[in-house]
Amino acid sequence: MPEDSSRMTQAKSLKNSGTASRALTPSKLGFRLVERALKSEFDSQFSRVEIEERQRKESPLKVLITGASGLVGTAATADFCSHGHTVARFVRPGGTADSGYVHWDPMAAVVDLTAMEGADAVIHLSGAGIAETRWTQERKNLLRSSRLGSTRVLVDAVARLQRKPRAFLAASAIGYYGDCGEQVLTEASPNGAGFLAKLARDWEAESLRAQSFGVRTVLLRFGMILSARGGALPKMLTPFKLGLGGRLGSGQQWMSWIALEDVVGVIRAAIADERFSGAVNVVAPNPVQNAGFTRALASALRRPALFPAPAFALRLVLGEVADELLLASQRVQPVKLIELGFRFRYPDLEHALRAIVIEPA
Repeated sequence: MPEDSSRMTQAKSLKNSGTASRALTPSKLGFRLVERALKSEFDSQFSRVEIEERQRKESPLKVLITGASGLVGTAATADFCSHGHTVARFVRPGGTADSGYVHWDPMAAVVDLTAMEGADAVIHLSGAGIAETRWTQERKNLLRSSRLGSTRVLVDAVARLQRKPRAFLAASAIGYYGDCGEQVLTEASPNGAGFLAKLARDWEAESLRAQSFGVRTVLLRFGMILSARGGALPKMLTPFKLGLGGRLGSGQQWMSWIALEDVVGVIRAAIADERFSGAVNVVAPNPVQNAGFTRALASALRRPALFPAPAFALRLVLGEVADELLLASQRVQPVKLIELGFRFRYPDLEHALRAIVIEPA
């Protein structure tokens, strides 16, 4: 989509879609916030194009990334390298090492500080997969230790560096808010209930320790990341392509999503723009209900969606995962991104899905 068209689509969606206009009422966020959000679409001095131009003019950066082999890490690494920056991946014992890698072993609290020296930014994306299997107590313990333990070791390492990085970007998730029904959620919304909410809260607390060492810290609260290359979408595509897709449960739960390309754009902007700090909702400005997502995906694939999955069946197969990941309602707005003038490549779901489902995996 051309830049002007994208800007008009995003601003129009914020003003007229119903989702954002109902969300940003005077009683919730204040009329002034609405004005600032709309105005920033047209007047921001920190557009994506300007950020990229500034990065090209600046000296190349040294960026360290944990979880670099994952969906986001792979895309971010490719993006930074394409802009002439140096990327050093954190590699665990037994992992495949390349030039400039950083050896670490979170379980043994071992990090190669020498390899970390001189970094301009550290991006922490490491953590065991949330939706890979049912949550037994053993699995829950792994989900916590892989996040809290690795973050603690990494932040401790940052504290010992002679020259601290300019920015520390740490993964989190909108699961922080819990299941909130129709409530509109912003970065100022409180921590919710449930396993994922508590996990995100504790994970963020470990990351925020970096602030005490004078390092600007950004908490990336990711929504559902859409990409044909990984994440949740490829698992949905097979049944939908076969005409076996359908809504989950009632279909009324809100889904807050974002295209992978925009995730990379947010990461790039968060390093370049020093106004980024604290929690940032990394979601598109137009969340949809599950029934709407189902229709949009079926339309993009030109297939019917006639086979809903009842809530009881999802709970039977997936247990607690069903309630916290598939049936939970999280209607999240990217208020900080809007205020900072971030321009989404894909602000609306239909356009995003049409682009994603036809791109090679």
